[in-house]
Formats: sequence, C-alpha cells, structure tokens
Amino acid sequence: MTIAIPQNCDRLWREARLATFVAGQPGLGMIDNGIIACAAGRIIYAGDANDAPAFNSPDVIDCAGRWITPGLIDCHTHLVHAGNRAGEFESRLAGVSYQEIARAGGGIVSTVRATRAANEVELIAAALPKLDALIAEGVTSIEIKSGYGLTLDDEKRMLRAARTLGHQRPVTVRTSFLGAHAVPPEFAGDADSYVDFLCSEMIPAIASAGLADAVDAFCETIGFTLTQTARVFTAASAHGLPVKLHAEQLSNSHGAALAARFGALSADHLEHLDDDGVSAMAKAGTTAVLLPGAFYFMRETQLPPVAALRAASVPLALATDCNPGTSPLTSLLLAMNLGATLFRLTVDECLAGVTREAARALGLLGETGTLEAGKYCDLAIWDVERPAELVYRMGFNPLHSRIWRGL
Repeated sequence: MTIAIPQNCDRLWREARLATFVAGQPGLGMIDNGIIACAAGRIIYAGDANDAPAFNSPDVIDCAGRWITPGLIDCHTHLVHAGNRAGEFESRLAGVSYQEIARAGGGIVSTVRATRAANEVELIAAALPKLDALIAEGVTSIEIKSGYGLTLDDEKRMLRAARTLGHQRPVTVRTSFLGAHAVPPEFAGDADSYVDFLCSEMIPAIASAGLADAVDAFCETIGFTLTQTARVFTAASAHGLPVKLHAEQLSNSHGAALAARFGALSADHLEHLDDDGVSAMAKAGTTAVLLPGAFYFMRETQLPPVAALRAASVPLALATDCNPGTSPLTSLLLAMNLGATLFRLTVDECLAGVTREAARALGLLGETGTLEAGKYCDLAIWDVERPAELVYRMGFNPLHSRIWRGL
C-alpha cells in the first residue's frame, strides 16, 4: 500500500468558492468546494478540494465559503501626473467641448505644464492615494502611462515615479511610454518634427534605460495622424517594445487597424471603431480595452461596437482610464458597473475584463489573471454571495482581503 506524502506549501486557502477564469472552462470557471495552495509566491494548486493532493502548510486560511477571484488588474491608467482639471470639468458642463478646450491650450497640455513643474517625489506623493484606492478594491496589477512630460527628462521622471510606486506598494506595475500623447508647446504647429524627436531620441533612450514595458500613442484628430503613429510604432518595434494605442475615441482614424498591423497588445477606447478595425484586431489577437469612465465623464453618445467585437471573438478588457481630464476614476468596481450599464457587457465579460483579459492586454497572461498552477498567487477574496455582486453594486466595496504574490 502506497501512502501519499503531503506536498509542502507556504499558504493554503480552504473552504472557498473559486472563480478561476481559466480559458476553456465554462462561465467563470466556478468551483464550490475550492482550495488554493501557494509556494514561493506562485499557485501550485487551484481547484476542487476533492481532487487535490494532500498539502502540508504552516498557514491555513479558512475562507468560510467566501469567493476568491484572481486579483483585479487595471490595464489602462494615467496615474502619475500633477494637478487636476476640475476647472475644465466646469467648462464642459457649460457646453465647451473637449476639443475646444484642447485647442485653447487646456486638456493634456495643461497637465503637461503642471507635471513638468513637479519633482519625482511630488509625483509619487500625488499618485499614491489613487493607487491605494485601487489596491483597496483588490487590484494587484496596474498599468501606468507617461505622456504628461513630453520631454525626454520629464517622461523619464514620470516613468521612474511609476516604477517606484511598485516598490512602495505590493502591486505589479507595468509602464507604457506615451510620448505621443500630445504635441508639446515647444513643437507647436510642427508635429512631424516632434515625432522625429520621439523616434530618434526619446524611444531609444527610454528603451535603453529599461523604463517602459510598452509604447502607446494617441491617434486622433487632436492627437497624431495615422502616418505619425506608424512611425512611432516602427521605432518602438525596432527597440523591442510592444505597442498599444488610444484609438477611435473621438473619431474613426483607423488607428485600431494600424495597431493590429503592428501586433499591438491592445487598442483602447474604440467608440468609433468600424468593421475593418474589428476584423483586423481579431486576426491580430489585439485586445479591446473599453473605458466606460471616460465615456460617462465626457457624456459621449457613440457606443463602442461591443456586439461586433464579441461576434469576432476579440478579447474584451475593462479599465478605469484614471486620468485628470476625462476619467478621474479610481474604482475598478465602478468601472465594471459602468461597463455593464452603459456598454451592455455581461457580468462574465466585466469580471473577465478586469482579470484574464486585462492581463492579456498587458502581456501578463502567462503570469497572472487566472487561478491556475504556475501563476503568481494574486488573489482577491470577497464577502459576496455570488460574483455578480461585484458588478451590480455601486459605491460599495465587499473586499475581504487581497493577496499579492502569496502574501
């Protein structure tokens, strides 16, 4: 008779209900009698207790029937910046359009002025309360973009600040270089020269310094043209950096199809996306990141083509788009509710959109986003009767505890 020897693990969560989000499993991959075992910060087992091997652990947590999901992932934020744009919010309430504000020297450029005037310590201090609000809702991974410096030194300072946040808090930070966010004042009227500078100086220096995990751009009538964006993407690819894109937010500039051509991790916003863009994203495996906070805050009326994206099996992610001008949102739970109510996403789509598909949008799906062996033990444990409550409630946080890399 063979006697099974218990496997050692660092921590064990038992008496839990799991939503694993593992691809290929029906629905959310729900397991009623679940356990999760962790060793060296990674999951070594997540599944039905009846099928599990015996585990020996010094730290056993009885979850008392609570739900465990992967830790939440906010895959599109502009968390690092100085100042705010509450005055512009008042102007928009009075009927001034976002485009008019931008052309009058407000919008992104106004935040550029404030951010350039702030040092790195000040940028970190301003970002920490927003990051803490997201962490308090179960966020374990976050993407943070630059784009409010628009000089090499200022962009590097933003990216360093973002990376420092990941050292000051238990959270995974992915950084995106968004130098192609707006044309800075010193290049006013000469966007092509600024793109030259981006491609020849900024991207090589930032890649060499290892400060960015991806390169992003704002392809729009008040941003950069398709041709200019392609040049930025070509330079990013030459330096081994994947790309992402703010696409089709205010108009159909065909940016999503361009992003797909470069194998982009994601195309984000997408309210004005057309069928060709949907098809291109599907073929390239580019994730659609939907940002209902910006849609709501700007009182937009053109909905992203969710049905077409769904029909084409384009992965759907959700994010806060936390930024000072168009989405001052620091609640991923509320972003899910907005995604369901405004964009008619299903509960399963919303929940997968802030876990598995958000991880996909950041190129992190091999490390996090689902509950399965080999991935980081990033967990959110909830005081809810069913996962739908996480999408249903507004202004209520049912997080019981949050685990990042097993702790």
